[in-house]
Amino acid sequence: MARSFMAKGGKGGGTIVIKRIEEGGHGHHGGAWKVAYADFVTAMMAFFLLMWLLNATTEEQRRGLADYFAPTNVLGQNQTGSGQPFGGRTPNESAQNTQNAGAIRLQRGPLPVLEDVEVEEDVPTVARPVPMREGPDGEDDEADPRRVRQARADAPPGDSDPRALALQADAAEAEARALSDAALRAEHERREREAFEQAAEELRQAVEEDPALADLARQMLVEQVPEGLRIQLLDADRQPMFALGGSAPNDRARQLLARISQVIGRLPNRIAIAGHTDATPFRDGGARSNWDLSADRANVTRRLLAESGLPEARIRSVTGNAERDLLLPETPNAAANRRVSITLLRAEPAAPATAPRAAEAPGR
Repeated sequence: MARSFMAKGGKGGGTIVIKRIEEGGHGHHGGAWKVAYADFVTAMMAFFLLMWLLNATTEEQRRGLADYFAPTNVLGQNQTGSGQPFGGRTPNESAQNTQNAGAIRLQRGPLPVLEDVEVEEDVPTVARPVPMREGPDGEDDEADPRRVRQARADAPPGDSDPRALALQADAAEAEARALSDAALRAEHERREREAFEQAAEELRQAVEEDPALADLARQMLVEQVPEGLRIQLLDADRQPMFALGGSAPNDRARQLLARISQVIGRLPNRIAIAGHTDATPFRDGGARSNWDLSADRANVTRRLLAESGLPEARIRSVTGNAERDLLLPETPNAAANRRVSITLLRAEPAAPATAPRAAEAPGR
Protein backbone atom coordinates (compact mmCIF):
# COMPACT_ATOMS: atom_id res chain seq x y z
CA MET A 1 0.00 0.00 0.00
CA ALA A 2 1.45 3.37 -0.99
CA ARG A 3 0.98 6.43 1.15
CA SER A 4 1.92 10.00 0.12
CA PHE A 5 2.93 12.80 2.42
CA MET A 6 3.42 16.39 1.31
CA ALA A 7 5.47 18.86 3.18
CA LYS A 8 6.09 22.52 2.36
CA GLY A 9 9.49 23.96 2.72
CA GLY A 10 10.50 27.26 4.24
CA LYS A 11 10.94 30.53 2.51
CA GLY A 12 10.72 30.12 -1.17
CA GLY A 13 11.08 26.33 -0.87
CA GLY A 14 9.24 23.88 -3.06
CA THR A 15 6.79 21.08 -2.11
CA ILE A 16 8.32 17.81 -1.02
CA VAL A 17 6.30 14.58 -1.63
CA ILE A 18 7.22 11.49 0.42
CA LYS A 19 5.85 8.13 -0.66
CA ARG A 20 5.98 5.13 1.72
CA ILE A 21 4.99 1.71 0.54
CA GLU A 22 3.63 -0.53 3.34
CA GLU A 23 3.35 -4.18 2.46
CA GLY A 24 0.18 -5.85 3.84
CA GLY A 25 0.09 -9.32 5.61
CA HIS A 26 -0.73 -12.55 3.74
CA GLY A 27 -3.45 -13.52 6.24
CA HIS A 28 -3.74 -16.55 8.71
CA HIS A 29 -3.59 -19.95 6.96
CA GLY A 30 -4.79 -22.07 10.05
CA GLY A 31 -3.39 -25.38 11.73
CA ALA A 32 -5.64 -28.16 10.31
CA TRP A 33 -2.69 -29.85 8.66
CA LYS A 34 -1.06 -30.23 12.03
CA VAL A 35 -4.06 -32.18 13.36
CA ALA A 36 -4.05 -34.45 10.35
CA TYR A 37 -0.35 -35.02 10.70
CA ALA A 38 -0.73 -35.83 14.40
CA ASP A 39 -3.48 -38.35 13.62
CA PHE A 40 -1.28 -39.98 11.01
CA VAL A 41 1.66 -40.23 13.39
CA THR A 42 -0.60 -41.63 16.13
CA ALA A 43 -2.05 -44.22 13.77
CA MET A 44 1.42 -45.28 12.65
CA MET A 45 2.55 -45.57 16.24
CA ALA A 46 -0.50 -47.66 17.09
CA PHE A 47 0.12 -49.83 14.04
CA PHE A 48 3.73 -50.46 14.95
CA LEU A 49 2.70 -51.07 18.57
CA LEU A 50 0.13 -53.61 17.36
CA MET A 51 2.73 -55.34 15.22
CA TRP A 52 5.08 -55.47 18.20
CA LEU A 53 2.37 -56.92 20.44
CA LEU A 54 1.51 -59.59 17.89
CA ASN A 55 5.15 -60.61 17.71
CA ALA A 56 5.92 -60.37 21.43
CA THR A 57 2.85 -62.09 22.95
CA THR A 58 1.57 -65.64 22.97
CA GLU A 59 -1.76 -66.89 21.66
CA GLU A 60 -3.19 -67.07 25.17
CA GLN A 61 -2.09 -63.54 25.96
CA ARG A 62 -3.58 -62.21 22.73
CA ARG A 63 -6.84 -63.98 23.52
CA GLY A 64 -6.94 -62.35 26.94
CA LEU A 65 -6.25 -58.89 25.50
CA ALA A 66 -8.97 -59.30 22.89
CA ASP A 67 -11.49 -60.45 25.47
CA TYR A 68 -10.56 -57.58 27.77
CA PHE A 69 -11.36 -54.95 25.14
CA ALA A 70 -14.42 -56.80 23.77
CA PRO A 71 -17.65 -54.96 24.67
CA THR A 72 -20.06 -57.10 26.65
CA ASN A 73 -23.53 -56.43 27.99
CA VAL A 74 -24.09 -58.99 30.73
CA LEU A 75 -27.62 -57.77 31.42
CA GLY A 76 -28.86 -58.10 27.87
CA GLN A 77 -30.04 -61.18 26.05
CA ASN A 78 -27.88 -60.37 23.03
CA GLN A 79 -24.24 -59.43 22.97
CA THR A 80 -23.22 -55.84 22.24
CA GLY A 81 -22.63 -55.41 18.56
CA SER A 82 -25.16 -58.02 17.44
CA GLY A 83 -26.16 -57.46 13.87
CA GLN A 84 -22.86 -55.73 13.08
CA PRO A 85 -20.24 -57.17 10.68
CA PHE A 86 -18.56 -59.23 13.42
CA GLY A 87 -21.79 -60.10 15.24
CA GLY A 88 -20.39 -59.27 18.67
CA ARG A 89 -17.54 -61.76 18.32
CA THR A 90 -13.84 -61.25 18.76
CA PRO A 91 -11.26 -62.54 16.25
CA ASN A 92 -10.09 -65.17 18.74
CA GLU A 93 -13.47 -66.49 19.90
CA SER A 94 -15.96 -68.56 17.94
CA ALA A 95 -18.77 -68.09 20.45
CA GLN A 96 -20.64 -64.95 21.41
CA ASN A 97 -19.11 -62.78 24.08
CA THR A 98 -22.03 -63.18 26.44
CA GLN A 99 -21.46 -66.92 26.38
CA ASN A 100 -17.80 -66.92 27.39
CA ALA A 101 -16.87 -63.50 28.73
CA GLY A 102 -18.71 -62.86 31.96
CA ALA A 103 -22.11 -64.28 31.04
CA ILE A 104 -24.46 -64.92 33.92
CA ARG A 105 -25.07 -68.60 34.73
CA LEU A 106 -28.38 -69.78 36.13
CA GLN A 107 -28.20 -72.93 38.26
CA ARG A 108 -31.10 -74.80 39.84
CA GLY A 109 -30.85 -74.86 43.58
CA PRO A 110 -32.14 -77.53 45.99
CA LEU A 111 -35.87 -78.06 46.05
CA PRO A 112 -37.70 -77.11 49.24
CA VAL A 113 -38.21 -79.98 51.66
CA LEU A 114 -41.76 -80.49 52.85
CA GLU A 115 -41.82 -81.53 56.47
CA ASP A 116 -44.51 -83.74 57.99
CA VAL A 117 -45.77 -84.89 54.60
CA GLU A 118 -46.15 -88.57 53.82
CA VAL A 119 -44.82 -89.48 50.38
CA GLU A 120 -45.80 -92.63 48.52
CA GLU A 121 -43.00 -95.13 47.89
CA ASP A 122 -43.20 -94.79 44.11
CA VAL A 123 -43.23 -90.94 44.13
CA PRO A 124 -39.74 -89.47 43.58
CA THR A 125 -38.56 -87.48 46.57
CA VAL A 126 -35.78 -84.99 47.12
CA ALA A 127 -32.51 -86.87 47.08
CA ARG A 128 -30.50 -86.01 50.16
CA PRO A 129 -27.13 -87.37 51.27
CA VAL A 130 -27.24 -90.39 53.53
CA PRO A 131 -25.08 -90.33 56.67
CA MET A 132 -22.90 -93.32 57.41
CA ARG A 133 -23.89 -95.47 60.36
CA GLU A 134 -21.68 -97.81 62.24
CA GLY A 135 -22.71 -101.28 63.31
CA PRO A 136 -22.12 -102.83 66.71
CA ASP A 137 -18.58 -103.84 65.78
CA GLY A 138 -17.63 -100.32 64.65
CA GLU A 139 -17.70 -101.11 60.93
CA ASP A 140 -19.98 -99.49 58.39
CA ASP A 141 -23.23 -101.25 57.62
CA GLU A 142 -23.84 -102.64 54.16
CA ALA A 143 -25.99 -100.70 51.67
CA ASP A 144 -29.53 -101.74 52.62
CA PRO A 145 -32.20 -100.03 50.47
CA ARG A 146 -34.64 -99.74 53.38
CA ARG A 147 -31.98 -98.27 55.65
CA VAL A 148 -30.91 -95.88 52.91
CA ARG A 149 -34.47 -94.59 52.45
CA GLN A 150 -34.80 -94.06 56.19
CA ALA A 151 -31.45 -92.29 56.30
CA ARG A 152 -32.56 -89.97 53.52
CA ALA A 153 -35.46 -88.80 55.66
CA ASP A 154 -33.18 -88.22 58.68
CA ALA A 155 -30.25 -86.59 56.89
CA PRO A 156 -29.97 -82.76 56.98
CA PRO A 157 -30.35 -81.02 53.60
CA GLY A 158 -26.82 -79.60 53.64
CA ASP A 159 -24.99 -82.83 54.38
CA SER A 160 -22.55 -83.67 51.55
CA ASP A 161 -20.38 -86.36 53.11
CA PRO A 162 -18.62 -88.28 50.28
CA ARG A 163 -19.03 -91.54 52.17
CA ALA A 164 -22.77 -90.91 52.53
CA LEU A 165 -23.07 -90.11 48.81
CA ALA A 166 -21.18 -93.29 47.98
CA LEU A 167 -23.53 -95.36 50.14
CA GLN A 168 -26.53 -93.75 48.48
CA ALA A 169 -25.10 -94.52 45.03
CA ASP A 170 -24.45 -98.14 46.05
CA ALA A 171 -28.03 -98.55 47.21
CA ALA A 172 -29.43 -97.06 44.00
CA GLU A 173 -27.17 -99.28 41.92
CA ALA A 174 -28.25 -102.36 43.89
CA GLU A 175 -31.93 -101.55 43.39
CA ALA A 176 -31.43 -100.97 39.65
CA ARG A 177 -29.46 -104.22 39.33
CA ALA A 178 -32.19 -106.14 41.18
CA LEU A 179 -34.85 -104.76 38.85
CA SER A 180 -32.83 -105.55 35.74
CA ASP A 181 -32.03 -109.07 36.95
CA ALA A 182 -35.70 -109.74 37.71
CA ALA A 183 -36.77 -108.52 34.27
CA LEU A 184 -34.08 -110.59 32.59
CA ARG A 185 -35.06 -113.70 34.53
CA ALA A 186 -38.77 -113.20 33.75
CA GLU A 187 -38.08 -112.85 30.02
CA HIS A 188 -35.80 -115.89 30.06
CA GLU A 189 -38.44 -118.01 31.84
CA ARG A 190 -41.12 -116.90 29.39
CA ARG A 191 -39.06 -117.89 26.35
CA GLU A 192 -38.01 -121.17 27.92
CA ARG A 193 -41.60 -122.01 28.83
CA GLU A 194 -42.70 -121.37 25.24
CA ALA A 195 -39.88 -123.58 23.91
CA PHE A 196 -40.87 -126.40 26.29
CA GLU A 197 -44.52 -126.16 25.26
CA GLN A 198 -43.57 -126.32 21.59
CA ALA A 199 -41.31 -129.35 22.17
CA ALA A 200 -44.04 -131.15 24.14
CA GLU A 201 -46.57 -130.56 21.37
CA GLU A 202 -44.16 -131.78 18.69
CA LEU A 203 -43.44 -134.92 20.70
CA ARG A 204 -47.14 -135.70 21.18
CA GLN A 205 -47.85 -135.22 17.49
CA ALA A 206 -44.89 -137.38 16.48
CA VAL A 207 -46.13 -140.26 18.64
CA GLU A 208 -49.77 -139.95 17.61
CA GLU A 209 -48.98 -139.77 13.88
CA ASP A 210 -46.77 -142.88 13.96
CA PRO A 211 -48.94 -146.03 13.71
CA ALA A 212 -46.30 -148.12 15.44
CA LEU A 213 -46.20 -145.77 18.46
CA ALA A 214 -49.81 -144.63 18.66
CA ASP A 215 -50.59 -147.23 21.34
CA LEU A 216 -47.79 -145.83 23.56
CA ALA A 217 -49.22 -142.29 23.63
CA ARG A 218 -51.05 -143.01 26.91
CA GLN A 219 -47.83 -144.38 28.42
CA MET A 220 -45.89 -141.17 27.76
CA LEU A 221 -46.38 -138.37 30.28
CA VAL A 222 -45.03 -134.93 29.25
CA GLU A 223 -45.32 -132.02 31.70
CA GLN A 224 -43.52 -128.92 32.88
CA VAL A 225 -42.19 -129.12 36.41
CA PRO A 226 -40.08 -126.69 38.46
CA GLU A 227 -36.94 -128.49 37.25
CA GLY A 228 -37.89 -128.15 33.56
CA LEU A 229 -39.69 -130.27 30.94
CA ARG A 230 -40.10 -133.87 32.17
CA ILE A 231 -40.86 -136.78 29.84
CA GLN A 232 -41.80 -140.03 31.56
CA LEU A 233 -42.16 -143.45 29.93
CA LEU A 234 -44.54 -145.54 32.05
CA ASP A 235 -45.17 -149.25 32.19
CA ALA A 236 -48.72 -150.53 31.78
CA ASP A 237 -50.36 -153.80 32.64
CA ARG A 238 -49.40 -156.40 30.02
CA GLN A 239 -47.54 -153.67 28.11
CA PRO A 240 -44.19 -152.88 29.81
CA MET A 241 -41.41 -150.74 28.39
CA PHE A 242 -38.69 -152.97 29.85
CA ALA A 243 -38.58 -156.67 30.46
CA LEU A 244 -39.89 -157.58 33.88
CA GLY A 245 -36.96 -157.48 36.31
CA GLY A 246 -34.55 -156.59 33.49
CA SER A 247 -33.03 -153.47 31.94
CA ALA A 248 -33.45 -154.37 28.23
CA PRO A 249 -36.14 -152.19 26.52
CA ASN A 250 -38.47 -153.68 23.91
CA ASP A 251 -38.56 -152.54 20.27
CA ARG A 252 -41.35 -150.03 20.71
CA ALA A 253 -39.53 -148.43 23.65
CA ARG A 254 -36.45 -148.07 21.46
CA GLN A 255 -38.47 -146.39 18.70
CA LEU A 256 -40.07 -144.02 21.21
CA LEU A 257 -36.69 -143.06 22.67
CA ALA A 258 -35.42 -142.35 19.14
CA ARG A 259 -38.33 -139.95 18.53
CA ILE A 260 -37.73 -138.29 21.88
CA SER A 261 -34.06 -137.83 21.01
CA GLN A 262 -34.97 -136.07 17.76
CA VAL A 263 -37.27 -133.60 19.49
CA ILE A 264 -35.17 -132.72 22.53
CA GLY A 265 -32.04 -132.56 20.38
CA ARG A 266 -33.23 -129.20 19.02
CA LEU A 267 -33.12 -127.60 22.47
CA PRO A 268 -29.90 -126.56 24.23
CA ASN A 269 -30.96 -127.59 27.75
CA ARG A 270 -29.02 -130.15 29.74
CA ILE A 271 -30.69 -133.47 30.52
CA ALA A 272 -31.15 -135.53 33.66
CA ILE A 273 -32.22 -139.18 33.39
CA ALA A 274 -33.70 -141.12 36.31
CA GLY A 275 -34.97 -144.68 36.66
CA HIS A 276 -37.81 -145.73 38.99
CA THR A 277 -39.32 -149.04 40.08
CA ASP A 278 -42.36 -150.10 42.03
CA ALA A 279 -42.24 -151.29 45.63
CA THR A 280 -42.10 -155.00 44.74
CA PRO A 281 -38.75 -156.40 45.99
CA PHE A 282 -36.68 -159.05 44.25
CA ARG A 283 -37.88 -162.54 45.23
CA ASP A 284 -34.52 -164.24 45.50
CA GLY A 285 -33.27 -161.66 48.00
CA GLY A 286 -29.83 -161.68 46.38
CA ALA A 287 -27.37 -158.90 45.84
CA ARG A 288 -29.48 -157.28 43.10
CA SER A 289 -32.12 -154.81 44.26
CA ASN A 290 -34.45 -152.14 42.93
CA TRP A 291 -31.58 -149.66 43.17
CA ASP A 292 -29.57 -151.63 40.68
CA LEU A 293 -32.56 -152.17 38.39
CA SER A 294 -33.54 -148.48 38.30
CA ALA A 295 -29.93 -147.36 37.72
CA ASP A 296 -29.46 -149.91 34.90
CA ARG A 297 -32.63 -148.79 33.12
CA ALA A 298 -31.60 -145.11 33.39
CA ASN A 299 -28.16 -145.90 31.97
CA VAL A 300 -29.64 -147.91 29.09
CA THR A 301 -31.92 -144.96 28.31
CA ARG A 302 -28.90 -142.68 28.21
CA ARG A 303 -27.11 -144.99 25.77
CA LEU A 304 -30.13 -145.24 23.45
CA LEU A 305 -30.55 -141.45 23.37
CA ALA A 306 -26.88 -141.04 22.50
CA GLU A 307 -27.14 -143.63 19.74
CA SER A 308 -30.07 -141.66 18.28
CA GLY A 309 -27.95 -138.49 17.96
CA LEU A 310 -28.17 -136.77 21.34
CA PRO A 311 -24.73 -135.37 22.36
CA GLU A 312 -23.26 -137.01 25.44
CA ALA A 313 -22.13 -133.61 26.69
CA ARG A 314 -25.74 -132.62 27.35
CA ILE A 315 -26.29 -135.48 29.82
CA ARG A 316 -25.90 -134.03 33.29
CA SER A 317 -26.90 -136.95 35.51
CA VAL A 318 -28.04 -140.57 35.37
CA THR A 319 -29.60 -141.79 38.62
CA GLY A 320 -31.54 -144.75 39.99
CA ASN A 321 -34.20 -143.91 42.59
CA ALA A 322 -35.65 -147.41 43.16
CA GLU A 323 -39.10 -147.09 44.78
CA ARG A 324 -38.29 -143.86 46.73
CA ASP A 325 -40.21 -141.58 44.33
CA LEU A 326 -43.43 -143.37 43.43
CA LEU A 327 -45.73 -141.90 40.82
CA LEU A 328 -48.76 -143.47 42.52
CA PRO A 329 -47.98 -143.56 46.26
CA GLU A 330 -51.41 -144.94 47.14
CA THR A 331 -50.72 -148.05 45.02
CA PRO A 332 -46.98 -148.72 45.42
CA ASN A 333 -47.06 -151.90 43.34
CA ALA A 334 -48.82 -150.33 40.33
CA ALA A 335 -47.20 -150.76 36.93
CA ALA A 336 -47.06 -146.97 36.35
CA ASN A 337 -44.49 -146.67 39.14
CA ARG A 338 -42.03 -148.51 36.90
CA ARG A 339 -40.86 -145.72 34.66
CA VAL A 340 -37.94 -143.77 33.23
CA SER A 341 -37.95 -139.95 33.34
CA ILE A 342 -36.04 -137.67 30.96
CA THR A 343 -35.94 -134.06 32.23
CA LEU A 344 -34.78 -131.04 30.21
CA LEU A 345 -33.35 -128.85 32.95
CA ARG A 346 -34.01 -125.14 33.03
CA ALA A 347 -31.05 -122.97 32.12
CA GLU A 348 -29.88 -120.09 34.25
CA PRO A 349 -30.14 -116.68 32.52
CA ALA A 350 -26.86 -115.03 31.60
CA ALA A 351 -25.71 -112.48 34.17
CA PRO A 352 -25.69 -108.91 32.80
CA ALA A 353 -22.31 -107.25 32.46
CA THR A 354 -21.82 -104.51 35.03
CA ALA A 355 -19.55 -101.58 34.38
CA PRO A 356 -16.83 -101.05 37.00
CA ARG A 357 -17.20 -98.08 39.27
CA ALA A 358 -15.13 -95.08 38.25
CA ALA A 359 -13.73 -94.27 41.67
CA GLU A 360 -14.28 -95.22 45.27
CA ALA A 361 -15.21 -92.67 47.88
CA PRO A 362 -12.53 -91.73 50.44
CA GLY A 363 -12.44 -93.94 53.47
CA ARG A 364 -14.18 -96.93 51.85
